[in-house]
Amino acid sequence: MQLYTQNRTHVTEFVMVGFTGVHEARFIFFTVFLTMYLFTLVENLAIILVVCLDHRLQRPMYFFLTHLSCLEILYTSVTVPKMLTGFIEIDGGKTISYAGCLSQLFIFTFLGATECFLLAAMAYDRYVAICMPLRYGTLVSWSTCIRLAVACWLVGFLTPVLPIYLMSRLTFCGPNIVDHFFCDASPLLALSCSDVTLKETADFLISLAVLLVSSTVIAVSYGNIVWMLLHMRSVTERRKAFSTCAAHLTVVSLFYGTLFFMYVRTKVASSINFNKVVSVFYSIVTPMLNPLIYSLRNKEVKGALGQVFSLRSWKRQ
Repeated sequence: MQLYTQNRTHVTEFVMVGFTGVHEARFIFFTVFLTMYLFTLVENLAIILVVCLDHRLQRPMYFFLTHLSCLEILYTSVTVPKMLTGFIEIDGGKTISYAGCLSQLFIFTFLGATECFLLAAMAYDRYVAICMPLRYGTLVSWSTCIRLAVACWLVGFLTPVLPIYLMSRLTFCGPNIVDHFFCDASPLLALSCSDVTLKETADFLISLAVLLVSSTVIAVSYGNIVWMLLHMRSVTERRKAFSTCAAHLTVVSLFYGTLFFMYVRTKVASSINFNKVVSVFYSIVTPMLNPLIYSLRNKEVKGALGQVFSLRSWKRQ
């Protein structure tokens, strides 16, 4: 829908193109993405449940892991349900209001920034645990963990405030076709009939700041961890220490690899179709893989999952 005022057309809703060229296979895509979404929900809920029920996992590392699992559930829920309605072509499935589009972009950016800071907090936790084990209880106390978690969510929430404000100041005169499966900044900027230079610059600088701050904390933490591992005489101790951070390092590599590619850019349109593929990876695939990585690469989580669900099965009998 477009609103006409003083010979200018103002867009009041957008139409999401989604994945072009898959009309014949849309039900296959719908089934695949629905399965991935449900799998993501079940996995992350299982992680939250097992950490809450198993007293052995009542530690800072797993406290942050439950926050990450909650975030992954929200992260996928912001985009996937709307994308699924577009595949089955129900009435209004591909349209989204102007306010709804900005809200989706705000929440998605907020959760993405929060995940960056949570991963940095988890890296700091591993650094203290491996490099300063005797001071771990003091430096990573429960009060410190709570403050770090609150700070991650708060700074993440503040991250999109200026970009969304600048986006709301832009004029959209039409067309209103968003060449994406959710309201991402890049395809929206391509539709604006205003000067987007300030918005692009703000997006670039804020994205760069979030990525540099969080990745610096992670890099410094793991730099110190590697230095400590190299100076351990026992191979067994070295392997044991590395095993406690292997899952986190894998998750960081997946998440930051795609984010550095997607958001540290100065141009509005590079390759839209390739960007969609990368967006699917970090917004759907990565949240699905993270719980698997933590459960398969972490013996404590794997053992607790097995114990909790085997106990529940035994009680039913």
